[in-house]
Amino acid sequence: MKKTILSAPALVAGVLLPILGLALEPIEFNAEELVIQAVQGEISPPAIRESIYRVHADGEVVLLPGTGSITYNFRTGDSAVRMAGNHVEPAVSLYSLGREGSRTGNDNRALNALSMIGNPVLIMNGAAAGATGWVVGKHGGVEHVMVDFDQGIYDRLAIGDLMQIRAAGAGMRLTNIEGVRVFNTSPQLIEALNANGAGITADGKLRLGVTHTIPAKIMGSGLGRDHVFTGDYDIQMFDEAVNERYNLHTLRFGDIVAIMDADHSYGRIWLGGAISIGVVSHGRSDSAGHGPGVTTLFTSREGLIEPVIDADANLKNLLEIP
Repeated sequence: MKKTILSAPALVAGVLLPILGLALEPIEFNAEELVIQAVQGEISPPAIRESIYRVHADGEVVLLPGTGSITYNFRTGDSAVRMAGNHVEPAVSLYSLGREGSRTGNDNRALNALSMIGNPVLIMNGAAAGATGWVVGKHGGVEHVMVDFDQGIYDRLAIGDLMQIRAAGAGMRLTNIEGVRVFNTSPQLIEALNANGAGITADGKLRLGVTHTIPAKIMGSGLGRDHVFTGDYDIQMFDEAVNERYNLHTLRFGDIVAIMDADHSYGRIWLGGAISIGVVSHGRSDSAGHGPGVTTLFTSREGLIEPVIDADANLKNLLEIP
């Protein structure tokens, strides 16, 4: 598939610039410094608030599936938009009530913060014990970590099954580029990105494949935090003209996307010329301020990231999830 660089001027003008064909240097990072630790979680049950209804921004009142559980038919690579759901998490949702018996405790915080997109997952007990998978998302508020497996594993899973993640990536920094910070990214994902055409350009920019470019002005819930090491923030989809312009109805779980004019260095802010890269980690919501959630992977307040439109820039392809 032909890939296209989207520079900031080209985005404003709605023009696609042809790739120059220059050789890229692979993304390098401080691999030898990274600590590898085990974190554990169990499959979370689905949760519904005391009021079972959700109020949509247009006033509609509905009951819909939401966070948690084992989601059999919406996994990595499936639509994050065309579903009757509210904040649905793809595949399998993990949490750790831990020693404190709380999803807001230190143990669950560690599970969310230390799990990186692409880290390997091992099922520890139950009918699927010994099977392996991948971390594919992180969701704020409920503080869940989402993991995916081969489709054949799902019928052997049960709520409460224990899973261990081989967590590596906290403390990662890119060593052959200045002005780009990295978050929530595993060594496995860096390797996959390098193998799929990402890299450092001769003029010192990080070139990455993305499925969509999204204006920071439509980003909602998740703003106001002072870091992006956990959770996500949401793409509002209440303006149909904007949805059509940016092709938002085609968003899928696992899509790598570029948020334009957004800096995530120390929290999520609007900043002209900045670019942030993230992965779609939870599904649509019609509640005010909410929508498909994006977990941050890279950011550059100087705009030293070149998004390249690539329909295959999805975790399903990058991590080779069956």
